[in-house]
Amino acid sequence: MNPLIRLALVAGITATLGGCSKIEALFKDEKPVSTVAIPAQENGKVAMLLPDFTLLVERTGPSVVNIQASRNDGTAETAPRSAEAQIPVPENDPLYEFFRRFMPPNSPQQEQPPAQESVSFGSGFIFSEDGYILTNAHVVGGSSQIRVMLTDKREMRAKLIGLDKRTDVAVLKIDASGLPAVKIGTPDTLKVGEWVAAIGAPFGFENTVTAGIVSAKGRSLPDESYVPFIQTDVAINPGNSGGPLFNLKGEVVGINSLIYSRSGGFMGISFAIPIDLAMKVAEQLKTSGKVSRGQLGVHIQEVSKELAQSFGLDRARGALVVRVEPQGPASKAGLQVGDIILKLNGQAVETSRDLPRMVGDQPPGAKIKLGVWRQGQERNLDAVLAELPGEQLATPQGKSSPAQPQSYRFDQLGLTLSELSADDSEALGLRGGLLIQRAQGVSAHAGLQNGDVIIGLNQAEIRNVRNFEKALQDAKGNIALLVRRQDSTLYVPLRLK
Repeated sequence: MNPLIRLALVAGITATLGGCSKIEALFKDEKPVSTVAIPAQENGKVAMLLPDFTLLVERTGPSVVNIQASRNDGTAETAPRSAEAQIPVPENDPLYEFFRRFMPPNSPQQEQPPAQESVSFGSGFIFSEDGYILTNAHVVGGSSQIRVMLTDKREMRAKLIGLDKRTDVAVLKIDASGLPAVKIGTPDTLKVGEWVAAIGAPFGFENTVTAGIVSAKGRSLPDESYVPFIQTDVAINPGNSGGPLFNLKGEVVGINSLIYSRSGGFMGISFAIPIDLAMKVAEQLKTSGKVSRGQLGVHIQEVSKELAQSFGLDRARGALVVRVEPQGPASKAGLQVGDIILKLNGQAVETSRDLPRMVGDQPPGAKIKLGVWRQGQERNLDAVLAELPGEQLATPQGKSSPAQPQSYRFDQLGLTLSELSADDSEALGLRGGLLIQRAQGVSAHAGLQNGDVIIGLNQAEIRNVRNFEKALQDAKGNIALLVRRQDSTLYVPLRLK
């Protein structure tokens, strides 16, 4: 029998008995912690099916903890005030000179106040019975003291085992045993539209329960390359950070980490770190106190529909290489600017956002096989990953000299170009290139700017005007210019009329 039909029949029976029923499990092989409340109308028809989270909260609530992180914020004032500022009369008053002469210049009352300590609040949850706790790195980072409050009113001092800022995951340890630990779920089985619940301490209100649905999966956010976030509409506010996101079975599927807000409060868009990713990070933090990730040594860009056409690719997919770090793993493997990485160890790279996660999942020293699109053909390259440094360092770039020896106009492109001098090329770390003196028409519409340096056309390197003209002729109207713009390198597609 169809489960929904069976559910409706049960609802009709309970309606005749008067009242609302709770079904412990809809299916024999599925036993959700949350029950389903069925409000029945007078005619016995089911108006709406809504989850009841009371059993979930009862069973999982004791595993959720509140966190207080103390920080030393320095002094309230950066410098002591001058004696003149304390004189109680204006300068044109006859008594001003008297107070100026006889008032102590630096009395104890005017000395710099002592350092003040601030306390930030967050949430966390116990993931092992011996006292290991998961939370967000931004909740406990830079703290001088961390205290954890359990639901049984016990308050304990916690030790920071380690944190990883790239995924915003931190592991704490309290000196206790036999604690109620959460059950870890599988985020891959989550479906968009599925009910989920969060428990935390928004604005310091401990053990607050909110619920909603999964809005999207695999969300990428700016500067968050290593986390495919779970987006929900669960009410998350300051203080919820680090708390668990539960599915209907009472399993943790994520760590509530971010909100999108213009006011600082909840606006219906919340983001959680998938628990499988967080647990991988937690295991490394428990073992070594840090997280080691592989590094390929490339800068990449998203492949748009226009860029895919320019490179002869069937559709927009993969990660377009715009810069290869010298002496890095990619350089040693033979990867080139203009290559499109389509696969890593046989797994498809659908978007450029996928590649950092896939590489980061591999340990340093791992041997990987890359499927690369180059010059209209797919080929395989082998690479050995290096270790991603703890902090990413910006690559210093020089500036092009405004004085150029000769200008070249390409009216069809709307470009006025000049060749880089030897000094400019050396300052930029390039072997040549063309400086855009003026961009207008189709080039300006595509996003090219004055001061950009053209270093490639499709998959051909550009050093001077001569090979630019040759590459332009070979492109046959499908043009993607590789440009250096300050500290960034990117492809810009052009479509000629």
